[in-house]
Amino acid sequence: MPEGPEVRRQCDQLATALAGRPTRAVWFAFERLQRYAPALEGAVVHAVEPRGKAFLVRFEGGMNLYAHHQLYGRWMVRRAGERPETRRQLRAVVENARKAALLYSASEIEVLPDAELRSHPYLAKLGPDILDPATTAGTVEGRLTDDRFRRRGLAALYLDQGFLAGNGNYLRSEMLFVAGLDPRRKAQSLDESDRRRLAEATITIGQRAYTTAGVTNDPERVARMKAEGARRRAYRHFVFGRDGRPCFECGAAIERCDMAGRRIYTCPGCQR
Repeated sequence: MPEGPEVRRQCDQLATALAGRPTRAVWFAFERLQRYAPALEGAVVHAVEPRGKAFLVRFEGGMNLYAHHQLYGRWMVRRAGERPETRRQLRAVVENARKAALLYSASEIEVLPDAELRSHPYLAKLGPDILDPATTAGTVEGRLTDDRFRRRGLAALYLDQGFLAGNGNYLRSEMLFVAGLDPRRKAQSLDESDRRRLAEATITIGQRAYTTAGVTNDPERVARMKAEGARRRAYRHFVFGRDGRPCFECGAAIERCDMAGRRIYTCPGCQR
């Protein structure tokens, strides 16, 4: 499932193709949505926005195409009238005179008026988005001490979209590593210095993953390894996917285990 940085980058791509232009065709595969297509054809797309791991295509007149990719959904952008060769099932099309945005394989698709966004079962539960400019390290520190979250373990908390929207599995491993914290710890066990490190790592790693298309490792190390001919897989992350290999910082072997139902990677030398 794509995480917040990947969703936001795809929203950027969709916005470039659609925003500010009237649609000439809107199509839905699901019969329950087909009645909305005539009203959306000819409407200007005002924006394409991420909401955690979901997408909102926002039309003039206060209507919105909501889509959550789950595991298999994917947007593709092509020239108007073009369709890629793929075995995926086409679920929705938003097309203008220049470009077509094609949604494949997703099953969670809705058309919602603005007034229903706040009460939507997924959207209503989202916490602050890690990539929203309004979400700061102070915001994250406040969430860590909130009574709703402080008794929970960090491994589960950092997958909870109600705690922080847009976070995900590779980001969880990387943020906790940079903060030097064992994922088994509970939020209430952190002292002020721990909370500050984790909050800053959360913002820094989230933004870095967005700007680099998913590379979270130290930028200077990445530049050096790329110059040496290393492949992306070798330099992409501090710990995620690197079990058995030496930590870049201390040399200890990276460990993998399952926490909160997902694989997580840690350094026994750096994380306490």
